Amino acid sequence: MQNEVHKSRLKRALDPSALALNSIAFLAADPTRLERFCALSGMLEADLRNALNSPQFHGFVLDYLLQDESLLLAFAGEQGVDPASILQARRKLPGFAE
Repeated sequence: MQNEVHKSRLKRALDPSALALNSIAFLAADPTRLERFCALSGMLEADLRNALNSPQFHGFVLDYLLQDESLLLAFAGEQGVDPASILQARRKLPGFAE
């Protein structure tokens, strides 16, 4: 049973949109991280709420993480996922270009 719970949790963690929403929560949990994200993206905190359901925004947030290795590693560690899985998830969202 515990193995099934772990598999279910891992599957949700690797779902691209769920991963993006978790990354937004990760950024929002630290005011410095959130301020930097908003400053670099040109978004206001109110804009974030409006964009939460957008697959394009989900891709944008994962792109943001992928551009900052220390942030990527911190997020991946907190989520208990391989950092490479974040790139795999990003590939499944709109707007990905290699």
